[in-house]
Amino acid sequence: MLALSFPRANIAGLAWIAPGLILFAARGGSSFRLGYLAGLVHYLVSLSWLLHIPVKFYPILGWVALAAYLAIYPAMWVWLCQKTRNDSSWIGRLGHALFCAAAWVAMEMIVARMFSGFPWNLLGASQYRMLPLIQIASWAGVYGVAFLVVWFSTSLLNAADAALRAPGAKHLWLREIFIPMLVVAIVYGLGLRTIRLSATPERTVKMALIQPSIPQTMIWNPADSDARFEELLKLSTAAVTNKPGVMIWPEAAVPKMVRDDRATQLAISDLARTNHIWIIIGSDDFDFRGTNAIFFNSSFLVSPEGKFVSTYRKRRLVIFGEYVPLLDWLPFIKYLTPITGGFTAGEEPVTFELGTNGPRTSVLICFEDTFPHYAREHATNDLDFLVNITNDGWFGESSAQWQQAACAAFRSVENGLPLVRCANNGITCWIDEHGAMRDVGFDNPKDVYRAGVKLVNVPFGIARQRTFYNRHGDVFGWACVLIVTGTILPMLVNSIAKRRHRGPATPSKQ
Repeated sequence: MLALSFPRANIAGLAWIAPGLILFAARGGSSFRLGYLAGLVHYLVSLSWLLHIPVKFYPILGWVALAAYLAIYPAMWVWLCQKTRNDSSWIGRLGHALFCAAAWVAMEMIVARMFSGFPWNLLGASQYRMLPLIQIASWAGVYGVAFLVVWFSTSLLNAADAALRAPGAKHLWLREIFIPMLVVAIVYGLGLRTIRLSATPERTVKMALIQPSIPQTMIWNPADSDARFEELLKLSTAAVTNKPGVMIWPEAAVPKMVRDDRATQLAISDLARTNHIWIIIGSDDFDFRGTNAIFFNSSFLVSPEGKFVSTYRKRRLVIFGEYVPLLDWLPFIKYLTPITGGFTAGEEPVTFELGTNGPRTSVLICFEDTFPHYAREHATNDLDFLVNITNDGWFGESSAQWQQAACAAFRSVENGLPLVRCANNGITCWIDEHGAMRDVGFDNPKDVYRAGVKLVNVPFGIARQRTFYNRHGDVFGWACVLIVTGTILPMLVNSIAKRRHRGPATPSKQ
């Protein structure tokens, strides 16, 4: 049920039931093991798009290993919820339901950061189409939505318990669910009001988003470089007939390192200069540390004069996809991944200024748009919108594209900014400041994987007020971490004290 609440199944209502059912199932046995089993099934199903990576053996290994690691977190959540269970009174049950919600948020805060972080399919992302509800993310981030969902789900379990204890007493089970239902209703109503009162933009910029739909096997084959670059230029030449002010190419669109290949540079500069257009492109880049060359996954801004004026280097790299960890200490790890080299992480966000009176933007590359705290660092107070360029060609025509777009919707709400997405194949669109996806698909909203050009008009120049989340970050998330830590520490201290009090085991007499 938890897996099916995410794209592409998109049965969002299941997320409001699944956590409570997992806790119910864990009452009959080992809470950690049953929680681990639930987590493992969830991740194996929801991350099955990893099997689309066009190499042998490695996708299965990565799929199982990643699911096995991530399943530890729901296992810990179930164990902790069972250890702190309080059925003594209505207040006790209410407090426990709130604690379970805080514990889930604390778990997701760790998932988003531990071992470089993997904040993919955080529970709140399952609700991305519930626009009024998700406006709470402007205060509490995507974690605020998860808190509401888990609080409701555990309260629903308490209501079921009450109904079983006293089938004829409706007021008992209604009392268990009334407060979370009321809070969800208030949040929904306030979110609806926020959407209705949003400002009408006075200025827009016309953008051409190029989606080349290049198979990953073609990207890996140097012999195909010229052919796919020609196809990219062909799509771009068709797009400029519509007179856009900005053109965007996705991650990995340029087959050769643009700063190292004069012909590629001239072709891009000529396209920008001839059509007097700003171009944002994705290309590999390089630099030197001493005599050693280091490489970056980068984005470049090209001016209407054909000059390369700004560069952003991706800061959050894909583990085992763009770099291999611990190679100096564990060199055998390189044999567990298909990549032969690696990128170096960039150091800071970069603002792309598109002219004196034009829009200002900052680029997120690949899955950087799934990290709430990283996207926030890009969303400075003078920005007009965010841009995400990504290459989802790794995963064929799978649910990965939809799941990443669902994550990206929350970056817009959290920071009160539109986000423009340009993908190799998948969800090329723009997302407004309330998380609504605009201009999805080509002939219809489900036609997302093929090559084509998307023309969109994105608002800018709006005098916006920075959201609470944008100004203060994960205050809510860290508060949940503190609550859970404050609960666990006394339990650990008490457990240690009891062991010391008992002393060493007395040997039995024969």
